Amino acid sequence: MAKLQNALIIAEAVIAVLLMAGVLIQTPKASGLGGTIGGGGDGLGGGYRTRRGLERQIYWTTWVLVVGFLICSIANVWVTTHFKP
Repeated sequence: MAKLQNALIIAEAVIAVLLMAGVLIQTPKASGLGGTIGGGGDGLGGGYRTRRGLERQIYWTTWVLVVGFLICSIANVWVTTHFKP
């Protein structure tokens, strides 16, 4: 089980790096909560703007990475607690 635990740790580290990159690549929508509610003063119109093309792909890929990271973390905790040497 040590090999499985090591594989889970490596997978978790790789997914974490990819997740950080996915979050940093995304474009900001507005200036925080005030930009969404108040419309902001930057000429973007505020509110929700639909994602298209590559922006949409990056958004959904980031969510897939989040789910993968959570599953990997839970599996790592389960393996650690259930298979003690």
